[in-house]
Amino acid sequence: MLRKKFVTNIDKKREKTIFPPVMNAQPSLSDSHSRMVSYLRFSVTDRCNLHCLYCRGLNEEHVLPHDHLLTYEEILRLADIAWDLGIRKVRLTGGEPFARRDCTHLLLSLRERFPDLNLRVTSNGTLIRPHLKSLKEARINAVNLSIDSFDRATFARITGRDLLCEVLDVLEELLSLGIRVKINAVAMKGITDVQLPSFLKAIERWPVDVRFIEFMPMGSGTLWQETIFLSADELVQKLQSLSSLEAVRERHKDQGPAQMYTVDGCKGRIGIISALSHHFCDSCNRLRITSDGNLRTCLFADAMTPLRDLLRDPDVRNEDIAAVIRNALATKPVGAELLKAKRAIAVAQGHMDSIGG
Repeated sequence: MLRKKFVTNIDKKREKTIFPPVMNAQPSLSDSHSRMVSYLRFSVTDRCNLHCLYCRGLNEEHVLPHDHLLTYEEILRLADIAWDLGIRKVRLTGGEPFARRDCTHLLLSLRERFPDLNLRVTSNGTLIRPHLKSLKEARINAVNLSIDSFDRATFARITGRDLLCEVLDVLEELLSLGIRVKINAVAMKGITDVQLPSFLKAIERWPVDVRFIEFMPMGSGTLWQETIFLSADELVQKLQSLSSLEAVRERHKDQGPAQMYTVDGCKGRIGIISALSHHFCDSCNRLRITSDGNLRTCLFADAMTPLRDLLRDPDVRNEDIAAVIRNALATKPVGAELLKAKRAIAVAQGHMDSIGG
């Protein structure tokens, strides 16, 4: 069945009353720099079964108590508010989203609630297999898999677990179901640059976009440092020495921040996301909701707007929360300016597993 009961025990009749199917609404959300906002990322949990060095680093793991997380009903309510504000793209991420019980029920409810929503998931791929049919049923627009190396030993060293084979099996199963797949890889000198041939073999074998993301200095205790930072320009130069790259000049509306390249003889493509060396702040169209219900308007800013208590206050209306979101956007910064001021230290508090990447 498409709709199943949440662990939060949402009453179905009440849910249908609160969340009738929404078909049309006009985009109307912009920030103080006249950037239209149409994309919202939900970190549904800060828990993850991996321990990637660029995300959690070497710090001791701390996770939020369950009652600090937004409930699925609260996420649906926020999605409803966001739709009315013009949000048309939603991504569920984490942590690892499938580390939270019944995550697929949330996906199915979002699809039922918003038939035309661009609905996506970012995952490490290790916990997806039991949910593949539900992903197909939810008509997921794309799944982003985090694969930082196609070498089994290197993958285990980066993530803390020897699960590359399982992730590659899931990749093939997703493709066999007709689900679009993108591969995200954090670019690190001494790892990514020396293993580029294996990434090129991946796009030769599979019709996927492999996107290299510049390592960002998020939080404390990670491995980020200048000596292992691999810039977009360095990546392109090395790739061009290995293959024939051609930049995709015409940007698709759904392309996001990546500069895409086609490669001769390959089914897939290469993408470069230059978050540090060539920022794309002027076209930023996204907001983030942390797993404990804080609105983050910029990945590199520490300032957050708490929404959880508002969602749990019976006297606060959707219109009131929408007004809070609009007010937060009035001070949405330009991340590149923050980078210039703080480049020598960790740019932002909090790790990727709680912010949502």
